[in-house]
Amino acid sequence: MKLIKLISSIFILIACLTVNVYAQDWPQYLGPERNSTSPQKGILKTWPENGPEVLWTVDLGIGYGGPVIKDGKVYLLDRDDEVGDNIRCFDLYIGKELWNFAYNAPGSVMFPGSRSVPIVYDDYVYSCGPYGDLYCIDINTQKAIWNKNVWKDFGGERIPTWAISQCPLVYDDLLIIASQAPEAGVVAYDRLTGTVKWKTPSLGAVGYVSPSIVKIDGSDHVVMITASDRRGGEMGKVVGMNPLTGKIVWEYENWNCHIPVPSAVDSGDNKVLITGGYELGATMIKVVKHVN
Repeated sequence: MKLIKLISSIFILIACLTVNVYAQDWPQYLGPERNSTSPQKGILKTWPENGPEVLWTVDLGIGYGGPVIKDGKVYLLDRDDEVGDNIRCFDLYIGKELWNFAYNAPGSVMFPGSRSVPIVYDDYVYSCGPYGDLYCIDINTQKAIWNKNVWKDFGGERIPTWAISQCPLVYDDLLIIASQAPEAGVVAYDRLTGTVKWKTPSLGAVGYVSPSIVKIDGSDHVVMITASDRRGGEMGKVVGMNPLTGKIVWEYENWNCHIPVPSAVDSGDNKVLITGGYELGATMIKVVKHVN
């Protein structure tokens, strides 16, 4: 799978805002609203002639994970395949490492390294490693509140080809993530205790998509995408579910992409944009309520 390495092995912070304007919080995958959009004002539309000023750099392991920002701190999941995962916290303005939380999770797959983006919510950072290790860490004490394995806990054995690349989603008091294991498609945990609140059956073949939230008729739906069979068998699905109960409320069953990665995008007017890869195009779905 062709992925872009996270700035080689260095995390670089550059000055990309106007003078005396600092970056808004970017606490989760795809930003504050999980939609790749920033409401920040004063962002430069072009770089200075000599490029943006480099403020600081830190060394990282190889990988594809990205950072999140909240209250002047940067959080990211780093990795050493011989040892395991390492959730690291840096001062946004000077790059000083404030703390890290490491745990054993050795192993390697093709294109090794980190995979996912954490989420910071209230006093906790949630992160899922490439081998399914889901941790809730208290950012004040730097101690684990709870941890689960989203793959092994639900009957997963052989790790997916390019590992697990889940970016957790917080919804009300739930931490929602796609297990994609044989006994669970999407799982919701109590975000404070790690107790499973609901789970769906397996939704289909494993991909590398994280759940997203889409509004349908004014209500929030969790949307998950599964993979098609690369040998021309079963098609992939796009599945909408109630975020509080996990009840499946609609499905689209004609998605042809055997390595799906991007999350579903809310395109307004009950429309959902699905983007494929490997020249497999995109699909726009409109969810329509059937009246009996």
